[in-house]
Amino acid sequence: MQGKRPSILGISGSERAGGNTDLALDHAGLLARERGAEFDAIHLRDHRISPCSPCGDCNSRLTPCELRDGMPDIVERMKRADGILYAVPVHGFGLAHLMQIFIERAGVGFLRFDRPLANKVGGIIVTGRRYSDSSVHNQLVDNLLLNRMILVGSGFPALLRNTSPEPGLNDAEGLDALERMVHRMLDMVQLLKSQEALTGEPVLPPTDRNERVSRQGARPLANRAP
Repeated sequence: MQGKRPSILGISGSERAGGNTDLALDHAGLLARERGAEFDAIHLRDHRISPCSPCGDCNSRLTPCELRDGMPDIVERMKRADGILYAVPVHGFGLAHLMQIFIERAGVGFLRFDRPLANKVGGIIVTGRRYSDSSVHNQLVDNLLLNRMILVGSGFPALLRNTSPEPGLNDAEGLDALERMVHRMLDMVQLLKSQEALTGEPVLPPTDRNERVSRQGARPLANRAP
């Protein structure tokens, strides 16, 4: 790969160190590094991330969230990466609460102003025992699309199931989907970088990012999704 190495940032929403989600994200990181890419991981459990507060001005404010916690640093790391890989377990038939709090704060408090993740390559890993992994995956797909990211198809989604009480990558089909997804993420990052190096311009123009301000002036748009 020519030029600066592609960089992928993995974000884990699991509370359990060394569990299925961590194993899956570690495997993704190994694959990325074998391809010559940079891979860094953030475990949300290691950071202080406050839930959205009752301030109630998220639909009108034009500046980032002012709560003092680990969110600004994480968002800056996301901005610097070429690709974002979410990894999360299913809890209570839904998205694990750490990731839910994170995507709410990130979207409403920071990303919605100018969509800085636009045109970055996105990927999703969901781990679970048996149920609701597709629902969780679909929610995160919606989040990536909301942020104008590029979701690279890889056949089946990377849903890894494990019915054993011991953590492990025991789902051969899910593991195959994970591996193909990581490789296709890196292929897309490389394609975008190569095209920009040739033309001096991004393949996808970074326009129409700010839905919080109308084209007529700095007036917040009403009734828009976070």
